[in-house]
Amino acid sequence: MGANGSMQPPRSRQTVLNRLTYNILFTLILPLIIVRLLWRSLKAPAYARRWAERFGLAKLDAGQREQKGRWLWIHAVSVGESIAAAPLIRKLRAEHPELPIVVTTMTPTGSERVREMFGDDVCHVYAPYDHPLAVTNFLRRFRPHTLVIMETELWPNIIHYTKATGGRVIVANARLSEKSARGYEKFPRLGKPMLEQIDCIAVQAQNDALRFQRLGVAQQQLRITGSIKFEIDVPEDLQHRRAVLADLIDGERPILIAASTREGEEEKVLLAYKACLRKMPDLLLVLVPRHPERFRAVAKLVQERGLTLVRRSDNALVSELCNVFLGDSMGEMLSFFSISDVAFVGGSLVPTGCHNVLEPAALGLPVLVGPSQYNFQTICEQLEEAGALRSVADADGLASAVLQLFEDANLRGKMGEAGRAVIQENRGALQRSYEIVWQYCESALAAQAHAD
Repeated sequence: MGANGSMQPPRSRQTVLNRLTYNILFTLILPLIIVRLLWRSLKAPAYARRWAERFGLAKLDAGQREQKGRWLWIHAVSVGESIAAAPLIRKLRAEHPELPIVVTTMTPTGSERVREMFGDDVCHVYAPYDHPLAVTNFLRRFRPHTLVIMETELWPNIIHYTKATGGRVIVANARLSEKSARGYEKFPRLGKPMLEQIDCIAVQAQNDALRFQRLGVAQQQLRITGSIKFEIDVPEDLQHRRAVLADLIDGERPILIAASTREGEEEKVLLAYKACLRKMPDLLLVLVPRHPERFRAVAKLVQERGLTLVRRSDNALVSELCNVFLGDSMGEMLSFFSISDVAFVGGSLVPTGCHNVLEPAALGLPVLVGPSQYNFQTICEQLEEAGALRSVADADGLASAVLQLFEDANLRGKMGEAGRAVIQENRGALQRSYEIVWQYCESALAAQAHAD
């Protein structure tokens, strides 16, 4: 359906049967999902809170209840998608301050990031589980006229029931790796009808569009906008934040940051770091795990490897004898990048697809990543082709690349400038994405006003 609200193709009996089967299976595994939530809450207590929201039972105040039917719903799974959504949300708030926005996430870290960035400017709740009762509970409370899904977090019931209540559905900043495309191809009877219900898929690149078309998405549903993630706003107070962190570090030391590392990856990073220490005994490692619930385990791992450690949360001096500065805080990633000379981006030496390589590139750092890059495949390719990023195969490759970069200041400078240039060349995705989202919002609100 386009922005004019034209009807979707009629649903076949097989499509209804497929969704019924999906709903039965989801109902059967729901107890396991709850057990997993309880298990995760042992390490991260935030997972044990606000369960009602996960079943669509969000508590709204009187003012929020009055906005029913006027909400724009933006779904961002976790921290990465929240960061990607932030420029779009800020622009929508600036251009249309009267527009109520509800932002949903799936994880406590995503929730915390949304609250840090927007406070009470938006309504934040956890996304409902993709069960008919949970989704319809949520929709009864908000009745959003438009749903914007960030990247590719596609759930059949969320999309189906949003459409059934008259809402528009947009996927913004969409990406589809080859791995994900093959996954959707395994379930065409469920995936294709779901994709057909989406009004517009605004993809990051041509390759993403071709993969969606391979899954049966019509060309008129697709728009190529580029990636909003290129729209990185460096905070005005970053120099001050940098100074605060720099004052904690004793002496002038070369600094390597390992950012957004995942379980099983820190061991490889520490192995590479210890190899580097043999030639660079004054090298400081800034180690920032991806998930807060792992801070304590990573600190223990560092000490078990015979390395000295200072935690950011201690706000203590990092002496010249300290090996590792553990970034156990939230919202300071750009600050950690700003004090570093070389950046390794995690989620890439383990098979989790890599995290945001653009933030260090925006600050002029040479970027190193492992072989698992599917979450940022297109962006990694762009940066590598420009000479701003290097891929490493393993811990040995990481150690070798780090040593080479610290031995050659000119190479570090060239890579850093190349990264800045790529980001500058790719700006504009935010404006294109905003125009698409507002087109559908405007159409939906106009249709609503006409119906009233």
